[in-house]
Amino acid sequence: MSAAPDPAAASRAHAFWTVGKGRGEVRAEALPEPAADEVRVAALWSGISRGTEALVFLGRVPDSERARMRCPFQAGDFPYPVKYGYAAVGRVEAGPSGLAGRLVFCLHPHQDRFVVPAVAVLPLPDGLPPRRAVLAANMETAVNALWDTPVLPGQHIAVVGAGVVGALVARLAAYVPGTVVTLVDRDPGKAALAAALGIRFAGPDAAPADQDAVFEATGAPDGLVSALELAGEEASVTVLSWFGSSPVVLPLGGAFHSRRLTIRSSQVGQVAPAQRRRWNHRRRLELALELLRDPAYDRLISGESHFADLPQTMQQLSTNRDGTLCHAVRYP
Repeated sequence: MSAAPDPAAASRAHAFWTVGKGRGEVRAEALPEPAADEVRVAALWSGISRGTEALVFLGRVPDSERARMRCPFQAGDFPYPVKYGYAAVGRVEAGPSGLAGRLVFCLHPHQDRFVVPAVAVLPLPDGLPPRRAVLAANMETAVNALWDTPVLPGQHIAVVGAGVVGALVARLAAYVPGTVVTLVDRDPGKAALAAALGIRFAGPDAAPADQDAVFEATGAPDGLVSALELAGEEASVTVLSWFGSSPVVLPLGGAFHSRRLTIRSSQVGQVAPAQRRRWNHRRRLELALELLRDPAYDRLISGESHFADLPQTMQQLSTNRDGTLCHAVRYP
């Protein structure tokens, strides 16, 4: 167990806030002493979920979705000022004896120290490095997608969009015996990622058609159009992207009706209906952490920076499409 923190340091924290469109700052705040059923966590890493957090940083959360888009322990309101994020990993500095000193994951905004109910943290499984654990929320999204649209043995599956969520969905789908999974992306550089994950790769023009199921995770409207083109007769296209306030125009004429295609949404805020009777959010997140013990997933963390640099980092990530996957934030 690490040495007890300095009492003065333990009573204050620093958190990242979006304070205007495309503007962020690190703010100091007081930290309460944890109650008997609470823990104080010192952050080691947090992860930036690029797609969703870029929309938040740029003030693109639609009015209709502001209540549903709130994350656990969010402070402030959309569009800003708002403290947002949901992938924090740290060590419990103070709390119940069973958790003190443990490495834990928490759905919490970017903050160097925080106090939350003890039930809000999940201990990391043995063998899971803290840095890789920042992918837990993304893995949970991928698990839920495969619950919404189950992949069956022998199916041909296309996953359009080789970002973090798309790559996770493809890797999980490839575990099913006999499946042929193709990760589709317009960036040819993602071929190396697909190979490292043991998955086929294709650009949009060379992607296989007549797929049994297609998952779309591009964050771009034209990616959803590509996904529809790859779906076989009576296949489903499961949409994981969240487009914020951006309109999406789809070609629903042509063969859409004659092929009897289905467009299905998948969103991690609720457990998929097929599993809801026996699974809750915590059990699903525990599964996500267990699945992340596979070291292949280290390939999905392609950037790293210091917490103090987060205002500049978010500006870069929200405006540049440079192929960054998960960006890890390092704490002192």
